[in-house]
Amino acid sequence: MAGAEPRWREIPRAAEHRPWPLPARPWVMTMSWLDLLFAHWPVPAAALRAVVPASLELDLFEGEAWLGVVPFWMDNVGARGLPYLPGVKRFPELNVRTYVRAAGKPGVFFFSLDATSAFAVAVARATFHLPYFRAKITTGWEEGWVGYASERTHRGAPAGALRGRYRPLGEVYSARPGTLERWLTERYCLYAVDRQGRALRGEIHHAPWPLRRAEAELEVNTVAEHTGLRLAGAPRHLHFVDRIDVVAWLPERV
Repeated sequence: MAGAEPRWREIPRAAEHRPWPLPARPWVMTMSWLDLLFAHWPVPAAALRAVVPASLELDLFEGEAWLGVVPFWMDNVGARGLPYLPGVKRFPELNVRTYVRAAGKPGVFFFSLDATSAFAVAVARATFHLPYFRAKITTGWEEGWVGYASERTHRGAPAGALRGRYRPLGEVYSARPGTLERWLTERYCLYAVDRQGRALRGEIHHAPWPLRRAEAELEVNTVAEHTGLRLAGAPRHLHFVDRIDVVAWLPERV
């Protein structure tokens, strides 16, 4: 696992790599994402449209829709200016995501976010309106691979599991503008909906993604089945990230 010392000063103040300027209001929380795998599959746009809230527009790449499964470690999770809390600072997470737009801004929409921290799950559901679920997750490095096993345990939540291993290949690089891998990764906001179905946008900021090629062996992958979208076969695209430090803002109505 990459070193866990915070490096917030390294998060760029400039926004040249972003598609829009930084928010004028202060960010409210920090986090680091470690040992992260982007695993992506193409999915039928019509089927995706049926399960994404109507207040959000699908974002397609050359007419094709994509679904991502992303296992990683959360670290340095905390509110700005406050000490880290035990059981909340660091925990493994797994999310299922797709890509949407609202008011012209491209972002990420989450179908689920599984995590081991019950407190973090409760806070994220209440504050960010995100579909966080409690899960039992074990992960760690062994012989150059990240082993990962997750099973959703949240009461009343749809079943979902992921089991397998993944590893980085090659050197770090930045995705070129106009490529699919840049479109999949370089996104600086997330979207959710409130109980009335109205779109909410949460801004984030970080350096450009330091991507590496990746390899994965997935034995079990049912974590996205609750979406009704079947992820058949191996992922079409795989990328690994050793670490990225992130700041986030509270969500606002679009």
